[in-house]
Amino acid sequence: MRIPAPLRDRGIDRAVAFSIPMTTRFRRIDVREGVLLHGPAGWAEFSPFRDYDAGESAAWLRAALEDATTARPAARRTTIPVNATIPVVDPQRAQRIVRESGARTAKVKVADPGSSLEADVERVAAVRDALGPGGRVRIDANAAWTLEEALRAVPVLDRAAGGLEYVEQPVAALEDLAELRSRLDVPVAADELVRRAEDPLRVARARAADVLVLKVQPLGGVQRCLDLAAEAGLPVVVSSAVETSIGLSAGLALAAALPELPYACGLGTGSLLTTDVVATDDRLVPTAGELPVTRPPLAPETVESPTDPEVGQYWQHRLTDCAARLA
Repeated sequence: MRIPAPLRDRGIDRAVAFSIPMTTRFRRIDVREGVLLHGPAGWAEFSPFRDYDAGESAAWLRAALEDATTARPAARRTTIPVNATIPVVDPQRAQRIVRESGARTAKVKVADPGSSLEADVERVAAVRDALGPGGRVRIDANAAWTLEEALRAVPVLDRAAGGLEYVEQPVAALEDLAELRSRLDVPVAADELVRRAEDPLRVARARAADVLVLKVQPLGGVQRCLDLAAEAGLPVVVSSAVETSIGLSAGLALAAALPELPYACGLGTGSLLTTDVVATDDRLVPTAGELPVTRPPLAPETVESPTDPEVGQYWQHRLTDCAARLA
């Protein structure tokens, strides 16, 4: 790929597009795509979703540029506990994912347009059964409910889970999130209202959440996430944007650098990809519910393999467009 001048001037010397089929449809996508950038500090990932415009995607590029050109912060821990991520699947498969993960925490996707509350209840109950009484269950609605729907659904799912650890982004609007938090006993976590907001700290100031979900790429980099966590003064969960092991390693660097890490992180998503851009032995797939804090090298075949022309052209355009928006 051609390297746009704004990136070349800042030390980026290589760029490689990638496209990886997923094991399960997730976030309404079947393939994960993006660009890997190389700079003085190593390889970094730029992979905004296709429905994100160039303005929003520029933050993802700033994160990749930081990760490829500057040293990561000092780590306070060497391993990170992670949750199993349960897509919208049948209860049997949900149980299998939990048991194969070895995790003691599971995040269950709910409120999908193709699912029902009854199906969500069955999936959550199956996950609770697979985890046993000592495991933790959290749910993620991706802002799909109205306030009234959330007020009906969350208590039902809380009972199915035998007590939810928290509900992540149940509604879209800040005012509704604050109202819901005041009327429920279940803790509330904010994701979209942090990573897609002009002011990521507005949620904390409004006391609309108990937990903040931080994702490195959407928020512009590891250092910005550390600054946001310090200013918010709320517990933090570090999650992925369904990245390759290159992108996941940046999330691990953030989780390792935080002063406190009270929750399992949502960084165990590598198994959602059929393959990776690193060697098989280097893939960041959890063992017994944990991931090591490491920066795996890019597999040589990733650099050497030709990219599908449509994918390459698309990402060349996106990279050039977003690079032009860098401040």
